[in-house]
Amino acid sequence: MTEMLLTGPKEALFTETLREQMDIWIAKYPAGQARSAVIPCLHILQDANGGWLTTAIMDALAEYLSIPAISVYEVATFYTMFELEPVGKHKISVCTNISCMLCGSEKIMDHIQQKLNIKPGQTSDDGLFTLKEVECLGACVGAPMMLLDRDYHEYLNEDKVDQILDGLRS
Repeated sequence: MTEMLLTGPKEALFTETLREQMDIWIAKYPAGQARSAVIPCLHILQDANGGWLTTAIMDALAEYLSIPAISVYEVATFYTMFELEPVGKHKISVCTNISCMLCGSEKIMDHIQQKLNIKPGQTSDDGLFTLKEVECLGACVGAPMMLLDRDYHEYLNEDKVDQILDGLRS
């Protein structure tokens, strides 16, 4: 679901549909606690903006939630699930923390880099994939693993990675 964000003044940046989606999350928290809705609102806005967040979007969210802009920036820059630059259609996040590393994540990362001809932080020439190296994704029991968009893929080997990525190209 990619919905283009409106351009213009901050108060007009979000479409009515986006406001409705964010309001559902904001309503889940007590009055005066809109800051608690920052993460779900950032997800909504990132999805609507082709997978990344601009400063204008983050500023507009802060204004919409009536919180300081820094409260939005600190969340968006801390979590690896948020992107501050354009990304490919599919984001591959490979865990390289200790459990995954001991089970072969370096080999998986090398294989993906060769297969897609990109390094971590880069997007493939066809705009289909962006590769990221990330710390723990909380699935140590299934190491090595990667997060592809919002889906976990565990117990990876080169063949399994090929099947997953090739399936996205067809």
